[in-house]
Amino acid sequence: MALHVVAARTDPDLIRLPWSRALAEWEDWYVVPLPLGLSRHVVRVVQVNRQFLAVKETEEAIALREYDLLRGLQRLGQPTVVPRGVVRGRTDVDGNPLPAALLTEHLHYSMSYRTVFQRGLRAEQVPALVDALVVLLVRLHLGGFFWGDVSLSNALFRRAAGGFAAFLVDAETGELRDKVSDAMREHDVTVAVENIFAELLDLAASGDTDVEIDGQEVVAQLAERYHALWDELTAVEEFGADEWYRVEQRISRLNDLGFDVDELDVRTESDRVRIQPKVVEAGHHRRELRELTGLLVEDGQARKLLNDLAAFTAHGGYDDLDRETVARRWLARVYQPIVDLLPDDLSRKIAPAEYFHEVMEHRWALSDAAGHEVDIFESARDYVATVLPGRPSDAPSGLG
Repeated sequence: MALHVVAARTDPDLIRLPWSRALAEWEDWYVVPLPLGLSRHVVRVVQVNRQFLAVKETEEAIALREYDLLRGLQRLGQPTVVPRGVVRGRTDVDGNPLPAALLTEHLHYSMSYRTVFQRGLRAEQVPALVDALVVLLVRLHLGGFFWGDVSLSNALFRRAAGGFAAFLVDAETGELRDKVSDAMREHDVTVAVENIFAELLDLAASGDTDVEIDGQEVVAQLAERYHALWDELTAVEEFGADEWYRVEQRISRLNDLGFDVDELDVRTESDRVRIQPKVVEAGHHRRELRELTGLLVEDGQARKLLNDLAAFTAHGGYDDLDRETVARRWLARVYQPIVDLLPDDLSRKIAPAEYFHEVMEHRWALSDAAGHEVDIFESARDYVATVLPGRPSDAPSGLG
């Protein structure tokens, strides 16, 4: 069988990779040495021109199915790795069949959970890592995706303004449906609890982290936070006919959680009103910031940047101007000049929005120590000189 590449677009250099050899045998010439999470399959990252791709060997039917699933999730705007293609019909030099290969984009500034722990995760940040996986699972369930094998290993994490954002990286056990039943949701939560407890035990035994982890507490927290978030996003709420303000309160709470309400079911009976969110969509702060500035960042980062924009508006006396005009001024006078202070040789360590957030945190610390407000640009220069060089990189060393 001839080599066959299924892809949205094919780079000629992709065809030139040594597909006639098992992935485990590829030389360093082709493979980018990145730390990867645990996997049932052989996975390597390769560079094709300027693009970094994760290559996973698996059975042809599984590779094609996962490729289609990831494309479906991408169309729904779900946080997943981007599928780039499937290579099938592989044979070695003697004509023996080799596994098919699924290609996905390497998610820049992302880390496996083990790498997060290895790069200085503090004990108080563990709940934020759990929350990121909870938000990912809730989003997938709202979008009609049954995961089937929820685990830390099957996700990637990015830092996001002191917290994390999680992305689905392994969808081969999943199903995309019109709706995920309550039984299927509970199955995913149960599997998550079992898998993550085992992963944390293995992590503690491996010596890869100095953080003391109470696995029982972490998985109990995961289940509790999942159910709390799901209920907030979907539960029916009833109130008196004279309490319509509670509709806005419910929407405001969901916005604070980072979700927009695209459809609300409202029913009135006698003197009672019944409301239930029918369609909710994550990324409230992310969309708001993008509309105002064009910046595309994680939702947690967007919320912090919007807060700084609000402070800029108040301190500058711009309350009478429309938000778009003020946002352009903030972008030109504050955000971009701060980002421009990031040296080229350190720029790969951290995403620009995360760098801006950490400069803000550093400014508050400097101001507290000095007893007065320290200039933002002075704070940025001090952060770049004293903090950033020793900060663990969010980009694996193989990518710069």
